[in-house]
Amino acid sequence: MKRICVFCGSRAGRAPAYLESARALGKAIAASGITLVYGGGGRGMMGALADAALAAEGRVVGVIPRDLFRREFLHEGLTELHAVSGMLERKSLMAKLSDGFISLPGGIGTMDELFEMWTWTQLGIHAKPSMLLNVDGYYDSLIAFLDEMTDAGYLGPDQRAILRSAETADDALSGLRLAAAPGGAPAH
Repeated sequence: MKRICVFCGSRAGRAPAYLESARALGKAIAASGITLVYGGGGRGMMGALADAALAAEGRVVGVIPRDLFRREFLHEGLTELHAVSGMLERKSLMAKLSDGFISLPGGIGTMDELFEMWTWTQLGIHAKPSMLLNVDGYYDSLIAFLDEMTDAGYLGPDQRAILRSAETADDALSGLRLAAAPGGAPAH
């Protein structure tokens, strides 16, 4: 994997562990020699993620819609920045630039990006793995609901297996690498 896209909130969230996990993931991505692709914001989870990767001498590529420059406080120190016309173009370019996806805690924008990339994998638009970084159980309810969808017959086991989860930055990176390998890895 050469480039990993991380979806996360432009807010910090209430738990200190959320920002700590963003910093840990940014540092781990940079230490692995992988380029970070993310939403281009300079505050909250996004800012902590990018700042940590940059501090560890990593490459950071931001993709941000022009109308979000003020709202997400555009990060000024990125290696590369792509200003796009809107969210659809943002997601498309992030997918094009990335070999896999990790979702940290975030809000509705993070959910939108997560589910879009997962849907594209299921539809065969791309074959890039996705991971949830389940910080302090943030995604426990979502994981339970996805399992319920599978049990109810609305999500096939093979579709469910596309989205994996991990509890640490290192485990998320390892999980992406395994999933991207021929044959992939089992869901956990």
